[in-house]
Amino acid sequence: MIRLALISLLLVTSAGIHLAAQTAGNSLPQEMLAAHNAVRAKVSVPALSWSHELARVAQEWADELIAKNQFAHHPHPQYGENLFEISGASATPSRVVDAWASEATNYEYRTNTCRGRCGHYTQIVWRDTKTVGCAVARGHNREVWVCEYDPHGNTTGEKPY
Repeated sequence: MIRLALISLLLVTSAGIHLAAQTAGNSLPQEMLAAHNAVRAKVSVPALSWSHELARVAQEWADELIAKNQFAHHPHPQYGENLFEISGASATPSRVVDAWASEATNYEYRTNTCRGRCGHYTQIVWRDTKTVGCAVARGHNREVWVCEYDPHGNTTGEKPY
């Protein structure tokens, strides 16, 4: 009886993570892409395209972070990656991208230097990045948002645009 209850709990938990990740609806790709491209337009770099493959990779990582109650970049990244976490509330695509884009105030283009944190911003506006895919997973009273970028940005010594 205890074993059956544990199996049921595990099934409900993993189903909850997967279903919760889908509750953002079909508008997630459009909203994330629009938010990213609005930031990119401010520095006159080409718009990104949505990648279902990158979104799949992002979803897998977001689900794993929720399941393990962790918040960290993928240990073996194939792509550029931005992460966002919120507890006790929900975020929107524009809130997530705006949080990353707010790092623009820390970036000095002329000297290509950063005061504090600016890598999320520079990844968004990286000129050579062509595609993005993002996902959200919810559970344990928190959300984890993941965006994957191809090709990756933030190459040491190079300016983003």
